[in-house]
Amino acid sequence: MNNLGRGRRDKVQQFMTVTGAGEKFAIQALKATDWHLEGAFNVLHRQPRIEALANIKRLDELYHQYKDSHIDMILADGISYLCNDLRVDPQDIVMLVVSWHMEAATMCEFSRQEFVGGLLSLRIASLEKFRERIPFMRSELKDKQKFGDIYDFAFDWAKEKGQKSLALDTAIGMWQLLFAEKQWPLVDYWCQFLQERHNKAISRDTWSQLLEFARNIDPTLSNYDPERAWPYLIDEFVDYLTENGIIQKGKSSDSSYKH
Repeated sequence: MNNLGRGRRDKVQQFMTVTGAGEKFAIQALKATDWHLEGAFNVLHRQPRIEALANIKRLDELYHQYKDSHIDMILADGISYLCNDLRVDPQDIVMLVVSWHMEAATMCEFSRQEFVGGLLSLRIASLEKFRERIPFMRSELKDKQKFGDIYDFAFDWAKEKGQKSLALDTAIGMWQLLFAEKQWPLVDYWCQFLQERHNKAISRDTWSQLLEFARNIDPTLSNYDPERAWPYLIDEFVDYLTENGIIQKGKSSDSSYKH
């Protein structure tokens, strides 16, 4: 512990005092969570101490297989290699679910804390176990609450660092990915409308409200209330649908549309 700076020594001591853990485990748990005390406490609560220590070591080794050679992060190339080993396409939506579990701050990046802490929370300690858990993570998209949480997470995850809004092309790609799972029949018209009429970044409010619109408004717009306080873009989208004859008097112009 003498090799640590004062701030980290203090955290090790605090962790040991609160949990009764030994110095070795305290340092390992704090390292795994990038020296965040709260995260280290969670590691201890999730798993027995000996098991957690062994799993942290395995996951740290796994992390180093994929991390960048110059930066202490797993970047796009490392994620591509990881996906290959998991037998998953990098564009597969399940990688969004993986990033959600890791609480990843940025698309195509995993910090050590995110990677190790996220896999610990999933009780994954090997590549083989990671591969086995992919079907479970894919199934989480069918849970309404979890899908909503993943949808909300995707906004911050996909936007550029330092930006408040989501670039239009990125938003369209994310909507097409997410709504392919939930099968919202108006998603292609929505994306077409944005490209033709909006062509600007997407705000968090529009992002959030669109999911509510997709969930609660019938594709024929039969229960759409223009007096409700929808974002202006959604109101304009409804006008776009009627102006172009896509929706007419409570009916979709495409007979294949089913809610």
